[in-house]
Amino acid sequence: MKHTVSLKQNHEFRRLYNKGKSAVSPYFVIYCRGTGRPESRLGITTGVKLGNAVKRNRARRRIRALYRTHEQELLAGYDIVVVARTRVIYGRYAELERSFRQLVKKLGLTSSRGDKSQ
Repeated sequence: MKHTVSLKQNHEFRRLYNKGKSAVSPYFVIYCRGTGRPESRLGITTGVKLGNAVKRNRARRRIRALYRTHEQELLAGYDIVVVARTRVIYGRYAELERSFRQLVKKLGLTSSRGDKSQ
C-alpha cells in the first residue's frame, strides 16, 4: 500500500463513526474523514456476525485487496474505515469491486487523474 498506514486505535474508529461521512452498500459500509496528513489510514472491521475466524479473515483479505487495487485512484489524507457486511464473504469479486468504486466516488475519495469512469 503506497500511501496508506493502518488505523488501529479504538477511539479513532469511534471518531470516524461519529463525525465522518459514510456510504452504504449490501457488501460493506465505508466511513471517511479528511485529516490533512500526507498519507491515508485504513481500518477494516469484521464483526462476529460474519462467522468464524476463517470467514472474518477472508472478508478482511478481500477488502484489503479491493483497497490495494484502487489505491492509486484514491486521494491521500483521509482516515477510512470499511465495515464488512455478511454478503462480502459470498459476493463475487466483480460485484464487490463495482460496489467499492461506487462508494468511494460517492464519498469524493477519487482523484480525477486516476478515475477510469465507465
